[in-house]
Amino acid sequence: MADSQRLSDMLVTVNPTNGEEIDRYPYMSDSEFDTTIQKCHEAFLNWRHEAPKERAEIIKKIGEGLKARKTELAQLMTKEMGKLVNQGEAELDLCIGICDWTAQNGPKELNNEEREIPNGGRGIITYSPIGVIYGIQPWNFPAYQVVRYAIANLMAGNGVLLKHAESVTGSGLMLEEIFRDAGLPENLFSVLRITHDQSDKVIAHKLVRGVTLTGSPSAGEIIAKKAGEQLKKTVLELGSNDAYIVLEDADLENAVKQCVTGRIFNNGETCVAAKRFIVVDAIYDQFRDAFVKAMKDIKLGDPMKNESDLGPMAREDLRDDLHDQVRKSVENGAQIACGGEKPTQRGWWYPATVLEDVKPGQPAYDDELFGPVAALIRAKDADDAMRIANDSRFGLGGGIFSENRDRAIELAEKYFDTGMVFINGFGLAQPNMPFGGVKNSGYGREHGGFGMKEFVNAKAINVMG
Repeated sequence: MADSQRLSDMLVTVNPTNGEEIDRYPYMSDSEFDTTIQKCHEAFLNWRHEAPKERAEIIKKIGEGLKARKTELAQLMTKEMGKLVNQGEAELDLCIGICDWTAQNGPKELNNEEREIPNGGRGIITYSPIGVIYGIQPWNFPAYQVVRYAIANLMAGNGVLLKHAESVTGSGLMLEEIFRDAGLPENLFSVLRITHDQSDKVIAHKLVRGVTLTGSPSAGEIIAKKAGEQLKKTVLELGSNDAYIVLEDADLENAVKQCVTGRIFNNGETCVAAKRFIVVDAIYDQFRDAFVKAMKDIKLGDPMKNESDLGPMAREDLRDDLHDQVRKSVENGAQIACGGEKPTQRGWWYPATVLEDVKPGQPAYDDELFGPVAALIRAKDADDAMRIANDSRFGLGGGIFSENRDRAIELAEKYFDTGMVFINGFGLAQPNMPFGGVKNSGYGREHGGFGMKEFVNAKAINVMG
């Protein structure tokens, strides 16, 4: 009982390759997190008056700090959640790119705008920071999920709090250290080591002005309700079951390569991953044979070694939930083309898996498969493929493979009901392009200047004479 009580007072990180404990971190008391919020607010009161150009210089240095400690942080992320270490390094390259783009473009994105108003008056629109922004972030991209919202809000002049997933607590604390070492004012970016009940108190705290969450739709519903009860704005980036459409005129070799990458990248644990593969009847069999062969060739292995294609899933419960989704899909008519068996070795491994005959009523069609399981769906033609793609409660990303780029762009622009579409490739995020979804995939946008204006006061100053 004593050991159980001691563990309940600690955040515990565990290596998913072998199930062994990495470290423990004490939870904050209510008074400790209240003090942290107070100090973040006090730091904000000064930071908001720093010129955007001065903020940009520190954000640039944060990127330099991430670059200097890239190997160290990538290895820690791999130990904590199992991603391939080279993909962890690529994640940090994206984070560095976000810092660089924000530092270069942030000041002009936040410039005042002037407009004429009736009777010869002068209108000024200014983007004023609002205060402390609270971020609740998941484990699958331990650095990127944080950098995505934190850098935009720091650029805007806000203070930032982070509740990271328990399993990547060490990564969150290293980011806090990197931000501080780059010259960011003390307490302006702070990690909260808190429980879910304490998190509710943070949302309700009078000094917290906005809440952003990356997580599941069910978590989004809870957080949006709690923040809405406090009349606080939210940005939600939730799950998805992104559809990648392969049309008759697609480059088949490229489509297979990109679709395999899109399904197994980050061990398949990516909100904007390719998950449903909708292939028109004319080339279905060709695509299916090549895709299944490529997925069979994926090598499970030590994520610290470059020859591995796929590491373990982040937690045992996540692996078991995924296997249960596969089992239920098969019970409802899906067929396993490859994979689908839970390994018996230590750690939380799952093989690259392809399900065929996927139809409504199966988890593989209706829900998000957050792991290396692909749902293969046959469509009659392009119109049918788009219908199936949009037959989802989610709408984060999606893809189209076609050699007719103009047609693909038209389909993406006019018919694909998602926040992002990738044509003839698989992608995650670009620092200069908006990131976010529709429907049950959430609302709000990050990157490309959009994130800087989610939590600001677009203030109208009317000069009448």
